[in-house]
Amino acid sequence: MLSQEELQRIKSGFDIIGNDATLNYAVELAYRAAFTDLTVLVTGESGVGKESIPKIVHQYSARKHAKYFAVNCGGIPEGTIDSELFGHEKGAFTGASEKRKGYFEEADGGTLFLDEVAELPLPSQAKLLRVLQSGEFIRVGSSQVLKCDVRVIAATNVHLEEAVSRGKFRADLYYRLNAIPIYVPALRERPGDIELLFRKFLADFSEKYRTSRLRLSAEAKKLLTDYRWPGNIRQLKNVAEQLSAFESVSDPRQSVDISGEIMARYIPKEQGITLPVKSGNDDAGGLSSADKEMIFRILYQLKADVDRLKAIVLQGEGAENQAPKVLPAPHNDSPIITPHAEHYTVDDYDMGEEHTIVDRPLSIQEVSEELIKAALKRNGGKRSAAAAELGISERTLYRKIKEYNIKM
Repeated sequence: MLSQEELQRIKSGFDIIGNDATLNYAVELAYRAAFTDLTVLVTGESGVGKESIPKIVHQYSARKHAKYFAVNCGGIPEGTIDSELFGHEKGAFTGASEKRKGYFEEADGGTLFLDEVAELPLPSQAKLLRVLQSGEFIRVGSSQVLKCDVRVIAATNVHLEEAVSRGKFRADLYYRLNAIPIYVPALRERPGDIELLFRKFLADFSEKYRTSRLRLSAEAKKLLTDYRWPGNIRQLKNVAEQLSAFESVSDPRQSVDISGEIMARYIPKEQGITLPVKSGNDDAGGLSSADKEMIFRILYQLKADVDRLKAIVLQGEGAENQAPKVLPAPHNDSPIITPHAEHYTVDDYDMGEEHTIVDRPLSIQEVSEELIKAALKRNGGKRSAAAAELGISERTLYRKIKEYNIKM
């Protein structure tokens, strides 16, 4: 077994936080698997941090100086998955204007991490099995057999045994992938790590946005550990970011106490049932990571501006020591922060558009649309500058402009 010092060094190197025995066993197993060339199958619910395991395996293996690729199988359209994995020849299909190498060819000598492997269609599963057994594959549109030497690590949040029984996953591929199984525990299975993770996230957001430190009361900590966290670490991080956005003040030298009453506003209400874990694209049908990042960046900037203006006003009234008021906190049953109740709009915070008061809560789409319009106006219609201000990629901005039908 690894010593505690060695284990902690590995976890620190891959930003893994926690002291749970099951988590420690997963990390040690990944370290030991690195010295073999067997296929590894990482299992666990969505949001538990499975992506750290293949990085450990690759970094401590003999392949560490070769290439490492991570492929989200659930994020690639079914019609192009074979081309992405195995490459294609020029003219193999409409749009194939030139020959292209796939991930297996590019990763030759290195490691390929196939996340959400259960999302692969059955024909692609057969091709994956062949390359695992013999190292052979064929590009789309070709008849030439090519060879590669790739270490494959797969991950899934789906019970593959059940998928096999329903005919959704090949049994022979499952057994081939499952040479070294590694299970990453859900957050509710390691309650002693919840506070550690949450405090780390709060500290990160405080440093990133230069806001005050947040201190949790005993009641607030109990609420954290009592909640089931169906979204696991990803959900915990989102709650920490929401709390930081709405309860901190724009002075990194200050501290703000978070009571149980305040924390209760951010912990989602229990629904009485556990919703099934969604496979595939986590952002489908909801707020994407880019959207949330954009909105939170703007909220932090708005709150900082409001705090500065209030400080100037209060100073003029001889009340320099009064704490600036923070934006209203969300309702208990609101999974995502939205302006509510007091008729706030983006324009109420001087985003550069004509002032408007509405008599209903704004939707996430409306908030995002107004933020984009205001950023484009401030930057003279320059999309690259607007995207940089919003903290999103130009590609995401183009997609949102098209989605919201924003006229330039």
